[in-house]
Amino acid sequence: MARPVTAQTLTIDIYSDVMCPWCLIGYGQLTKALAQLEGEIAAEIRWRPFELNPDMRREGEEQEAHLRRKYGRPAEEGARLRGQMKAIAEGAGVSLAWEGEGEAPPAMMWNTRDCHKLLAFALEQAGPEVQTALKLALFRAHFNQRRDLSDTALLLDLAASVGLHREAARAALADPALEARVVAEEQQAWDMNISGVPAMIVEGKFLIPGAQAPEVYVNALRRVAEKARAIP
Repeated sequence: MARPVTAQTLTIDIYSDVMCPWCLIGYGQLTKALAQLEGEIAAEIRWRPFELNPDMRREGEEQEAHLRRKYGRPAEEGARLRGQMKAIAEGAGVSLAWEGEGEAPPAMMWNTRDCHKLLAFALEQAGPEVQTALKLALFRAHFNQRRDLSDTALLLDLAASVGLHREAARAALADPALEARVVAEEQQAWDMNISGVPAMIVEGKFLIPGAQAPEVYVNALRRVAEKARAIP
């Protein structure tokens, strides 16, 4: 009897910020690619920190005002781009749409340092699958629920919702050593010339920048898998 073929597992480190809609879209596209590769290639996904606005004040800033200040983009252009992005997200199998009742509150930009600390804690304590569950919960809280991601109580609720110990998560958020590790990982991204996200590092060395179409991920992962098999 023929032995079953085991899918080749690749590690994928995704540098990402919770404020970044393209990071959620990229994850959706990657998920579609991995579905196409089922039985051939599997992935261990780990989320790495990248702060788009590390100096963002704790009270946050309205998204439209922030983008207008940062990029000089008029409000009309912002509305058009948001509409296009929502459509792209739906095609990727993810959502950027408001899920609440009534009119959506203004979209905000938040300081995400504590989000990254909590994600690092999740990876260390519970592994990649729980970390991904937390990342998706953070995305949903931000994009679909318009929650304040600088709010410690909310972060602890989200940590508990994916099975993390609430008081251990609280201690992690107050741990200066954990924050230092997050800052060091962010610097490592810059040292690798990563200046925008999402940026996916496959097997620790092969970079796939930006949110790509599923076919691009399929082809890239197959090439990496082939190279990995060729290394003795």
